[in-house]
Amino acid sequence: MRAVGAAQHSAGRARTDQPPSARRRALKRRWPAIKMAGMRAVPFSWCQRVAGVLALAVLVACAAPPRQVAVAPTAQALAAAMNGHAVVLLGEVHDNAAQHRLRLAALQERFAQGWRPALAFEQFDADRQADLERARRERPHDADYLIDHAVADRRGWDWDYYRPFVQWALDEDLPIVAANLGRAQAMRVAREGYGAVFDAATQARLGLDHLDPALLAVQREDIEVGHCNTLPAKAIDPMVRAQIARDITLANALRPYVSRGVVLLTGNGHVRRDAGVPRWLSDLPAGTVTAIGLLEEDPDADPAALAAQFDAMTFTARAEREDPCATLKR
Repeated sequence: MRAVGAAQHSAGRARTDQPPSARRRALKRRWPAIKMAGMRAVPFSWCQRVAGVLALAVLVACAAPPRQVAVAPTAQALAAAMNGHAVVLLGEVHDNAAQHRLRLAALQERFAQGWRPALAFEQFDADRQADLERARRERPHDADYLIDHAVADRRGWDWDYYRPFVQWALDEDLPIVAANLGRAQAMRVAREGYGAVFDAATQARLGLDHLDPALLAVQREDIEVGHCNTLPAKAIDPMVRAQIARDITLANALRPYVSRGVVLLTGNGHVRRDAGVPRWLSDLPAGTVTAIGLLEEDPDADPAALAAQFDAMTFTARAEREDPCATLKR
C-alpha cells in the first residue's frame, strides 16, 4: 500500500499497519475471547502400554512452555525472533519512525550474526526491478539515485523512513527486491478480475475462483474500516481483489531468495498469517516463514486476536498523528 497516511491507501487495508483508533471497533466485533479448551484425562492403564520412547516424547511435549508471541521492543529481541527462519515478514505501522529504527537495528543485529538476506520492499513495484538494478549499477552506493529511478512518484511513500534500509542494503551489498504489484496493475485487477495479471493456470493453482470465505470476510472488513466506512458497497470487492493480488505478488517476489534468506518490509496487514502474504507461502516447509508484527500500544486491542495473526509481535508507542478518519472525511 502506497499512501503515506494510514487512512489514505488507494486500494489497501488500514488495519494493524494503521493507528489503533482506526481498527478498535473492528477488532472487538471480529474476535471473540479465546477460551481455554479442556483436556480429557487419559487412563493410566493406557499410558502404561505406551512404549518408553513414545511416552518420553509425550511427556516432553506436554511439559513444553507455550509459544511466546510477544517480544520485547529491542533490536536483540526482534533479531532473536527472526533467527532460524529463511523468510521473515517484518511488519510496520507505515508512519511510525520508532518502528523503522527498531527494524533496521534488528536487521543490523542479524547481519552482525552472519545472516546475509535479500531485502524486499513493498515500496518498490516488481515491474521496476530492472530500473532498480540499472540505477544500482550506475551509482552503487547512492540510495536517493536508486529511489528516484525505481519509483514513478516519490510522494507515494515517506522515503525518510525507507531510505536508510536502501542505503544499508547498498552499503552491505545485499540484494534489493522490488516486491509489490504496481498501481496500474492493481487497478486492472480491481476492474477486470485476477486474469488481468495471473494466467489461468496460476489462478487455478491458487484457487482464486473459490477463495476461503473467511479470508474474504477479513479483507472486506479491513478495507471498510481502513477507509473509515466511507466506501460505497460496490467498491469493496474490487478492492479486495486488488489487495489479494498484492499479497500474492509480494509472496512470489520472495520465492527466489528462500535459500539465501529474505526479509520483506511491509505493512502489518500484509504480514498477517490469516489474511496476508503467509497464506500464499503455505507450501513452504514448516518454520520457513515467520510473520512479525510491529504494532502500536493500544489498550483496546484484543491480545488473543493479535496472537492469532502473527508468529511474533512487539509494541511501540503510538506515533503522533491526526485522526486518519477525520482527515479522510474532510
